[in-house]
Amino acid sequence: VQLQASGGGLVEPGGSLRLSCAASGNFFSIHGMGWYRQYPGKQRELVADISSGGSANYADSVKGRFTISRDNGKNTIYLQMNSLKPEDTAVYYCYGVVRGASGYVHYWGQGTQVTVSS
Repeated sequence: VQLQASGGGLVEPGGSLRLSCAASGNFFSIHGMGWYRQYPGKQRELVADISSGGSANYADSVKGRFTISRDNGKNTIYLQMNSLKPEDTAVYYCYGVVRGASGYVHYWGQGTQVTVSS
């Protein structure tokens, strides 16, 4: 199973970016998925997550600015990030809880850098 993240980049304050994370490989189903971010020298922190049924949860720092969504048919989640701030600059990692032949396994995607700067 692989999770492939994309969509990071450089954007000015107030701008927008959309991150995508697609799961591929052999598995039965994907349950919770979401995004974490990591600042240099810090632990990863939850940004947003979404259940297979579409229930979303957000960190207080991004509520009202970020929207997480998923397309179960494509095994893909998205993170629409609006009104970006310099403090959103971090490496963003997606994850998925995947049910396969060996049970439920938590997978991480590779990080994608988001830089908010003028």
